[in-house]
Amino acid sequence: MIETARLHLRPWAPEDRPAFEALVNTPAMMARLGGLKGPADIDAMFARRLDDQARYGFCYWATVLRDTGELVGSCGIRIASNYGSEAPVAGMPEIGWRVAEAHWGKGYAREAAEASIAWGWANLDASAIGAWTTIGNTASWGLMERLGMQRRADLDFRLRGYSAEDPVGAMIVYMLERPR
Repeated sequence: MIETARLHLRPWAPEDRPAFEALVNTPAMMARLGGLKGPADIDAMFARRLDDQARYGFCYWATVLRDTGELVGSCGIRIASNYGSEAPVAGMPEIGWRVAEAHWGKGYAREAAEASIAWGWANLDASAIGAWTTIGNTASWGLMERLGMQRRADLDFRLRGYSAEDPVGAMIVYMLERPR
């Protein structure tokens, strides 16, 4: 689907489900994202990737090393649809990424995100691409800034199902406007 110097981004296949869980559901990965998830939550997260690919033709793709085929993460663009219609980001293209702990600090997230953004501008009729995370996830919002995204506090929102006191439910939003 997308090739970079070191990575191949491709759609997920049903047989990727165990590798997906091993990638995303670790204590370090989930530390600022609400903690470890149960099998039903992981199933739902994985199903969203398959459903997004089937519905839109794109998703947060499996990200593998070109040289070895090793799964190192997930990165891509999806349409923000699971936050509720009241969320100011509903219906927007959303870029997202996760990189396996063993591969943190190698630049894979930025490489995959830059390629995904380029794919988005070439293939989507969107004026902007957004990204959001919790305020405590400094690595993600730091990458958002390095990608040239601008903080948009006016679009911040709270995830459904989280109390007002739970910082995991408070999403901060960044946007990248389409280049002219």
